Amino acid sequence: QLRLVESGGGLVQPGGSLRLSCVASGSTLDYSAVGWFRQAPGKEREEVSCISRRGDKPKYADSVKGRFTISKDKGENTVTLQMNNLKSEDTAVYFCAAARPLKYIEGCPLEHDEYDYWGQGAQVTVSS
Repeated sequence: QLRLVESGGGLVQPGGSLRLSCVASGSTLDYSAVGWFRQAPGKEREEVSCISRRGDKPKYADSVKGRFTISKDKGENTVTLQMNNLKSEDTAVYFCAAARPLKYIEGCPLEHDEYDYWGQGAQVTVSS
């Protein structure tokens, strides 16, 4: 059974950077699309970014495009979300999620209900 654990969250000032990691255990991410999602208090979960099983064809929500970068390290069974120029509206709990192996041969979906395995979340707070 695939297990996902997020780390790297914290408190940062506006304009700062954070790097979130999603480490998988129990199975490999080599065959799974992986996505990052976030949920702010009182709001619905929203998409942030995703990456294909091959580690290419990333997608980004318009709200983070140009500021966030997703990458996949197959050797480490890890997906990373580099977040730069953070804004107060980026404050949320960030979740990583993986689709079932080979559910998506190419590309990745940005819809959260397409993912099958979820981490417990990491808090990101952007505040001065």
